[in-house]
Amino acid sequence: MKINNTLLLVFFFLTQIIFGQNSNEKEILGKITADSVAVEGINVLNSTNQRGTVSDRDGFFSLFVKEGDILVFSAVNLVTLRRKVTKGDFMSNGIQIQMITKSIALKEIVINENSKITAENLGIIPYGQKKYTPAERKLYTATSGGGIDGLLNTISGRKAMLKKEIVVEKKENSLFRLEVLFENKYYIESLKIPVDYIRGFQYYCVEDARFAEALNTKNKTLAMFLIVSLAENYNKTIENEK
Repeated sequence: MKINNTLLLVFFFLTQIIFGQNSNEKEILGKITADSVAVEGINVLNSTNQRGTVSDRDGFFSLFVKEGDILVFSAVNLVTLRRKVTKGDFMSNGIQIQMITKSIALKEIVINENSKITAENLGIIPYGQKKYTPAERKLYTATSGGGIDGLLNTISGRKAMLKKEIVVEKKENSLFRLEVLFENKYYIESLKIPVDYIRGFQYYCVEDARFAEALNTKNKTLAMFLIVSLAENYNKTIENEK
């Protein structure tokens, strides 16, 4: 009997302690923003009592805390923030939490007038990584799976069609580079290409493997050397057709 009374007394005191601790807790309201915009889905954890919540679509949250508790605010794309609850927080209408967006750490680079900024030299992707054009990416997707998909793509002729698309794409890219490289004035005055034949001459040039390679490697000196002989041959063709 005495044991039971003792257990009841211990239980009573424990209940009083727990109740006394919880009675100090009050609901606190807050709003979370990042870059001055309210953010939804931020995890808010009271690390003292391990209770948590999540901010709503307008960035608001509410949580029961007491003075001295540590609140932890975290999200995948934001820098984790810790904040200690103060007495003044209970006197305000709500606390404002400003979080910072995570950024990619970039290596220091030196840029001069000849520097070309790419994803590689910024450290976003590794050097030497294969870069696919849209047409090449389609072909890779159609052939990388192997198995029945690869067989069906071969039977249906899809692979052959995509290979042709790559050839056309490369020629279009070469034409674009050629258009940027020379003005019409150069074709007419220096190469003696009739104005109505300039477009046809451009197609004629990109069909030449060496010239196309010079364009793709941005070797302007070689391109200017080759285009002279190509113009001579093209003009002869025009004369023969007349």
